[in-house]
Amino acid sequence: MKRPTGTATDAALPLYAGVKQWIAGRIRSGEWPPRHRIPSESELVDALKVSRMTVNRALRELSLEGLLVRMQGLGSFVAEDKQPLDVFEVRDIAEEIVARGRAHSATVVGLERVQASADIAESLGVAVAAAVFRSILVHREDGVPVQLETRHVNPAVAPHYLDQDFARVTPSQVLTGVGRWTEAEHRVEAVLPTAWESRLLGISRAEPCLLIRRRTWIGDSVASSVRLVFPGGRYRIENRQRSPAT
Repeated sequence: MKRPTGTATDAALPLYAGVKQWIAGRIRSGEWPPRHRIPSESELVDALKVSRMTVNRALRELSLEGLLVRMQGLGSFVAEDKQPLDVFEVRDIAEEIVARGRAHSATVVGLERVQASADIAESLGVAVAAAVFRSILVHREDGVPVQLETRHVNPAVAPHYLDQDFARVTPSQVLTGVGRWTEAEHRVEAVLPTAWESRLLGISRAEPCLLIRRRTWIGDSVASSVRLVFPGGRYRIENRQRSPAT
């Protein structure tokens, strides 16, 4: 591996900036295509004769800039073009992924009956401490985590929710089978992931995420309240609307 210019031999650039420039050059030239696993931190340290701190900062900044995806325990990979995400459209994530020609899979982290906290009770329109259903899933696109879904469901609307195999069917598909949603409410925030979220999504705690909180109604009742966390480096927000006729 050739030592990059812009490191110790180029005083005009800080060492980490030279490493960034060298890695980015290989990505932009196509030498390292999307999903390519780049050399590990240790390999870069040995090959480029710089410190681990220098390499770590370069990789961290390239990840924040969207050129790399860092997955805990697996390494750093060249990022794909960010997938468009329309935050104001209620769509099933499995259908979105399949429509892109990719494979959807999901891991069930939790599926249980819980007592509604004050926040969840208000969100679902039930009494505090009432029994509600909770599902926690990690959705993957071609094996890469792209969404952490934590959903609370009103048992009065979907009484058989906990009986489903969510490795084979998504929560959205189950609720659609109960009835077509009649109303939806969205709240969107930029957040940093918690330690638990970063571990499940395989990202650094420093990677910004998009958080969507969504409530959906079936008929006059709130059917579910869901918290969706998307790694910011894997999505971009898109929305196109037509002006109402005047």
